[in-house]
Amino acid sequence: MITISINPVVFLGVRWYGVFVALAVVVLVLWMLREVRSGAKLSYNTIFTAALVGIPSGIVFSRLLHVVDRWGYYSQNPGQILGAEGLTFYGAILGAALGIWIYSKLSDFQFGYLADLLAPAILLAQAIGRIGCTINGCCYGIATSLPWGVVYTHPDSFARLGVAVHPTQVYEIIYNLLVFTVLLKLRGRFKPDGSLFLIYLSLYALWRVGGGFLRVGTPFLFGLHQAQVIGIVVLAITIPLLAYRTRLGAGAR
Repeated sequence: MITISINPVVFLGVRWYGVFVALAVVVLVLWMLREVRSGAKLSYNTIFTAALVGIPSGIVFSRLLHVVDRWGYYSQNPGQILGAEGLTFYGAILGAALGIWIYSKLSDFQFGYLADLLAPAILLAQAIGRIGCTINGCCYGIATSLPWGVVYTHPDSFARLGVAVHPTQVYEIIYNLLVFTVLLKLRGRFKPDGSLFLIYLSLYALWRVGGGFLRVGTPFLFGLHQAQVIGIVVLAITIPLLAYRTRLGAGAR
């Protein structure tokens, strides 16, 4: 078994999770600035404004989904609803996408074009964020006897102490990096704009549905976790939409 005894708190209550999430956001912004420098048809001002819109909307939606998922607790502790201790990756993705989409309607750029440029970077950012989850002990897996199971020992960890669990955070890091490579190879091969982003959403949804069976979580609907239910809804929307848009793009050629 692998033991993780790292203190998840860096200093003054700030956890490594927060540090890596902040790093992930920086990577996303730098990625898009690099795309502009490489010739993308977007301005630096558009990127910075999209970040100013997407980051807070992602945080708000992320927190909202977390509160809904743990409503049994927050309904009894309403004073804890406003906070940043509990966030969800799915909420961050969907919330940021919604905020930037609204901004695109008020600006002069196409959301699908920007989303396709950003799609691979989102996976890279998620992989970075999951490093923080690994240290933090959150999003941990069910108990396992496999030799690569991890045992958390630090008292500030969110995981069950002294019990070998699946390193689901590491599983997702590997999966995200693999899909990141796939999306890089698929860039420019699908039309119309926005298709690559739909592929990203579909592949990530597949992971959240399947990988959810290895994670400890609160049953949300039909015995499934909230992320699994959202993943099923995302797949039900993105796959038909992707098939339709791909056919439409092929016809346009």
